[in-house]
Amino acid sequence: MQKTLLKIKVTPRSSKNEVKELSDGVLRIRLTSPPTEGKANEHLVKFLAEIFNIKKSDIRIVSGFKSREKLVEISAKSIQIPTIKKV
Repeated sequence: MQKTLLKIKVTPRSSKNEVKELSDGVLRIRLTSPPTEGKANEHLVKFLAEIFNIKKSDIRIVSGFKSREKLVEISAKSIQIPTIKKV
């Protein structure tokens, strides 16, 4: 099983869910959910599972539970990397 670590910066309460950019090794993601009671973290896991086409159980937030900057581990046999446009 392959393990991949991603540095992610989340912007909660955005107008839509989207991968904004990959810059300096950090994946910037906008989410519509608020950063309260772990809702943004749950939404992040669900969103990552959708874009990488993997199960939510294959995604684990390693650090940054109460921060916008997170380290996320993906454990899956294979993941599909979506094309990210640099703005």
